[in-house]
Amino acid sequence: MLSLINHEVRLCDGLSRREVMRVGGLGLGGLSLANLPGARAEGYQQPPVRARNVILFWLTGGVPQHDTWDPKPDGPDSSRSEFGAIPSATPGLHVGGLMPMTSRLTNRIAVVRSMYSGDHSHSSSGYQMLTGIPHAPLSRENATPQPPNDWPSLGALVRTQRADRNGLPSAITLPRRIANVGEIVWPGQDAGFLGRKLDPWLLTCDPSANDFAVPDLALPEQVSQVRLERRISLLNQVNAGLDTLESHVASRSYGHRVDQAVNLLVGSKTRQAFDLSQESDSVKDRYGRSKFAQSVLLSRRLVEAGVSLVQVNWQQIEGKTNNGSWDTHARHHDSLKGWLMPIMDRSFSALLEDLDERGLLDETLVAWVGEFGHTPKINANGGRDHWGHAFSIAMAGGGIKGGVVLGETDSQAGHVIRDRVLPRDYVATVLHCMGLSPETSIHDVQGRPLPISRGKVIREILA
Repeated sequence: MLSLINHEVRLCDGLSRREVMRVGGLGLGGLSLANLPGARAEGYQQPPVRARNVILFWLTGGVPQHDTWDPKPDGPDSSRSEFGAIPSATPGLHVGGLMPMTSRLTNRIAVVRSMYSGDHSHSSSGYQMLTGIPHAPLSRENATPQPPNDWPSLGALVRTQRADRNGLPSAITLPRRIANVGEIVWPGQDAGFLGRKLDPWLLTCDPSANDFAVPDLALPEQVSQVRLERRISLLNQVNAGLDTLESHVASRSYGHRVDQAVNLLVGSKTRQAFDLSQESDSVKDRYGRSKFAQSVLLSRRLVEAGVSLVQVNWQQIEGKTNNGSWDTHARHHDSLKGWLMPIMDRSFSALLEDLDERGLLDETLVAWVGEFGHTPKINANGGRDHWGHAFSIAMAGGGIKGGVVLGETDSQAGHVIRDRVLPRDYVATVLHCMGLSPETSIHDVQGRPLPISRGKVIREILA
């Protein structure tokens, strides 16, 4: 479903809250929308907009640097990947042996081998990669969204600067939120101290399903077009009588959100963006038929429809070791060969090629990221454990120079020995490519100005 978090409004006008919510919530699919972007700082030169769009290709669980962008075929037996390394399109760059499709595209990709979070826990290191701000304290597993760890996510930061378009928000996350076992939701996925109105929209869905449709973007079977029109009419009558409620800031945004909910339900452009039936079988096969792969395909359609930032979170696969995630504490190599690397390699390469063929890659930044890397040594269960001292990310497209490798790790890919890059630098670089200097101001709910990023732009990988 489409999940949007918003503060409730207390009603004191004699009308039942249940009736208003029935009209404005259930009758319209329970949709809401954030307000327009907030203010920007002035008095300095913004960088040019190189990336009109961003797709965050998010691999939950942490991706092993040894098997992807930083293989060490000559490293110690205890640390190197059993899949070896293969040459890529970039002279001198070798990548993991299970990346044959991606290896052909490295002339469009910049690799950063020297990422460092210093944090070995999913949720707190994830918070750092999602926001650019270290969690306090570091290495706190099962951390939840709460102050002081409530810095806005990249998507929320984008929503402060980019207007919603064509009935769609400027930032969307799909096909699920990121959570530890037990659905303990990570911090750093919402708007934090900016307030709920700027949360990225969360689409919990399965684009790989044969009957895929985003539930809240379609009328329920029992609600006909006539009934929808009647409910809209009733909603207008209710709103006309709520003078006190209308004077409340939250209620004004509530009315705006309902207006946008109606646009989502009846707008043809919005429906088309989610209509994967318009894609040929060959295109779907090119990405792969998994939930994650089809979510990646949907992300391409969403940026085409005007969404500025789409974050695609890795799927969990029931019945697979480690829940099908990249958190490979056991049977590491079996998991990589069996499903992780094939799904990743196919969908990532398909996305880059598809965007390029459509003339969109030069204006769409694609960031291949996760929350950390994995330990140099294989553990007793044949797995690799959490590791924030050294890991790799990759970026391609809008504003990024292809065929570049930045940073170096030791012989075990365990520690950075040159050009350390912090999560805040990665976040600053994404925003820079979108035309936003780190000095750009955002304002919290009390109106206090804050810099949008505290990182240093990674200029070595910029085009």
